[in-house]
Amino acid sequence: MPEMPTLGEQPKQTPVIPIAITAVLVGCITGGIYWVRSRPAEVETPPVVAAAPAEPANAPASPETPPAPGAPVAAVAPTQNAAAPIAPVVTAPPGLKSFTVNINGPLETAIVTSEGKETGTALTQVVNRSLVWWVRVPNDLVKGDTLSVIYETRDGQEPLVHAVRFTSGKLGKTVETYRFKASAEQFARYYQGDGSELEERLVDGPLDSWEQVTSLLRDGRKHKGVDFKTPSGTPVKATFDGVVVRKNWNFRGNGNSVELQEIGGKGRTALFLHLSEVPKSLEAGQKVKKGQEIARSGNTGRSFAPHLHYQLMSGEKVVDPFDSHQTTRISLAATEKPAFEKRKSELNALFPPDSQPPTFGSR
Repeated sequence: MPEMPTLGEQPKQTPVIPIAITAVLVGCITGGIYWVRSRPAEVETPPVVAAAPAEPANAPASPETPPAPGAPVAAVAPTQNAAAPIAPVVTAPPGLKSFTVNINGPLETAIVTSEGKETGTALTQVVNRSLVWWVRVPNDLVKGDTLSVIYETRDGQEPLVHAVRFTSGKLGKTVETYRFKASAEQFARYYQGDGSELEERLVDGPLDSWEQVTSLLRDGRKHKGVDFKTPSGTPVKATFDGVVVRKNWNFRGNGNSVELQEIGGKGRTALFLHLSEVPKSLEAGQKVKKGQEIARSGNTGRSFAPHLHYQLMSGEKVVDPFDSHQTTRISLAATEKPAFEKRKSELNALFPPDSQPPTFGSR
């Protein structure tokens, strides 16, 4: 017999199997998440690298922020020269040299023995320019005198002396001089320890400005005049009232030159040699006044560098201008003293340890 139809909505069948499968999956996932979260975190092992050199115990702390606890640690490559040695102390700027010698014979022998012939021969002449303001060379040099010098060599030029320290048996003391450029001066000059100029100046001399006196009658070279190192074109002045005797004679030796005869006074004759030019208006027989410009310095005739040769004669006798003229010695202005003291201190530190500081004061 056929089955009778049922009136109304038919009942739904419960999906037992799908629900069970779903519940199992959810449980697995939930349990897995709980297991992962509750398990301690693992730290990734960094790659193996060469061990960095051990850092000294007193090494400064790194300025970088340290990693947080548990954070991955980055591998650090070894640092090169981590323990580099400390650089040696430089006792003198590049180019400056110093030495100390005991003088037991000729000055040149002592310096050449210390610094070699190539440098020593020229250096002796330059050093002598300082010594002659204290003693007569070689007559006043005494066995056992001590000389210390700070200098530098220059390509194509004579050595440049920066400081001289001289212990003299003749003087009974140690004296010093330092090369220093005062702000008010055109050139660097040499000053003694008390700030006074090493060189004397001629009152009513032939130049208002020069760099250095490079030759004197008393320096042992048998030179007949005083040589002033000065650039070509420096104004040259008459040193007394006089009359022009002649100009530009013996050009091979004297170059452009002027001879001036004093009117009255001591009756001296002055020679101005190696001039760059002599005005055409200046003629023999012409009278000039003391202080009047008569020419310009130069490098003509038998001359190896720009300078003025100034020579005084009394008849046929050569006269030392530093005996015939009044002389003066200028000191640094008070405003220049701090800079000079600083420079002096710097140079004193460069003298060899075996040199002796002044014990009797400077002249």
